[in-house]
Amino acid sequence: MISRRIIRIKVLQILYAFFTSPETSINNTEKELFFSLQKTYDLYHYLMALVIEIEKFAEDRIDLGLKKHRPTTADLTPNTRFVNNLLIHQLKTNTSLAKYLETAKLSWVNEEELIRKLYFSLTEQDFYKEYMAAEQNSYADDRKLVEDIFKYLILDNEDIESLLEEQSIYWNDDLDFVVSMILKTFKKFKEFSDDNQALLPMYKDEEDRQFAKDLYRKVVLNHTENVVLIKQHTVNWDIERIAFIDNLILELALSEFLYFPSIPTKVSMNEYIELSKYYSTEKSRNFINGILDKALKDLKKADKILKAGRGLIGEEEE
Repeated sequence: MISRRIIRIKVLQILYAFFTSPETSINNTEKELFFSLQKTYDLYHYLMALVIEIEKFAEDRIDLGLKKHRPTTADLTPNTRFVNNLLIHQLKTNTSLAKYLETAKLSWVNEEELIRKLYFSLTEQDFYKEYMAAEQNSYADDRKLVEDIFKYLILDNEDIESLLEEQSIYWNDDLDFVVSMILKTFKKFKEFSDDNQALLPMYKDEEDRQFAKDLYRKVVLNHTENVVLIKQHTVNWDIERIAFIDNLILELALSEFLYFPSIPTKVSMNEYIELSKYYSTEKSRNFINGILDKALKDLKKADKILKAGRGLIGEEEE
């Protein structure tokens, strides 16, 4: 399911588009935010289908070998362990996956060259050779192979990253996260899981979906107040010269401090400092950390931080 971290990243990206494109409206960019999140969920299904396509390619090669005019011994006695992988078979017959791929019109049918390249790369991997050469194998072995394919063949693969970038601008930063979603999904599959085995839902619950909408709107609607607050804590800085993305990260964190009573301030601090590692420079990270720390202390002194329930976690330690 889509985590709050990916929600924060998507909100940051859409806010950047909103504030740098004066003709956009809050309603249109909000729609774009949810479209962006939907595309992440599309990618979750799309990548699961990729391992099915690699297995199909292996199956076709075995069939071609058997149909040769003069097949070799290897052609006549192929190692079918990979094409009989139980987890891949479960994915092939999974009702939810098939229905989603059909509805969203997601297919690898035009990517034959990539599939071929991935298959031959797979056959060169030590983990694959060990799997194919093992005297016995279990469902756990089958699942581990598929997990390794995602960890070592699909993740950080330049060809896949390039293809995804071409297909959707919304997939540029999603590969790592989506692979982690897929690996979590595989943990739920058991040897006797049937065609109705559930995949991960798009959101953990309705609260997470609402969080995306509220976070986006709180930053937009309180932008002027946020800018004033940032100026108060950057006395020796020219706010116009602070990187725009850094200002947005600060606004997001401040909005969570002030308008999300159920989110602990430490969680917000940690999340946005973590985001700054990917979207800012090292100098910016230290700057953001310092400004947020100072702003949070002042807001607490002014009794403007009103947390409740889960949001109180860690506050008593202050």
